[in-house]
Amino acid sequence: MSRRQRYEPNIKKNSTFTLNITSMTDMFTIMLVFLLQTYSTSEVQIVPDSNLRLPTSASMANPTEAVKISLSSEALKIDQTKIADVKNADFLPQDLEDKDANFIKPLFEELDKLAKSSSDKAHIKEGRILLQADKELPYATLRKVMYTASMAGFPQLKLVTMVGE
Repeated sequence: MSRRQRYEPNIKKNSTFTLNITSMTDMFTIMLVFLLQTYSTSEVQIVPDSNLRLPTSASMANPTEAVKISLSSEALKIDQTKIADVKNADFLPQDLEDKDANFIKPLFEELDKLAKSSSDKAHIKEGRILLQADKELPYATLRKVMYTASMAGFPQLKLVTMVGE
């Protein structure tokens, strides 16, 4: 019986390996362009709730740091903490003041507590709010939130929108 010999390619032991960096440079250029395009220059990150449909706008202004209030068709939240329930595009009667139907008691209490406890932050001192509101809610519901926020010492309110085409 004959033995088969294993195939071994002829490799020159003294040869030098040359690296072609053209394709590697192309790859790094593509990665750099991708990272620059996806880099957010805004100092504030806003993540809307899944059930919140923000209105669209052509404005390209970046938001500044502020208290984040979210108003959907189901709830009113401050920084993901539920403050009051919303039903049929309006607040529940127990959350509204008896003498003033535009005044939301739980919202005022939370904003007042926030203003008294965190007075060292500039956006709280200046009374800034970023309001994320569902585009299907009527203006009367938004007006109640804006009225209550101004009564609590937060008169600078900005509506958060999605960039539209």
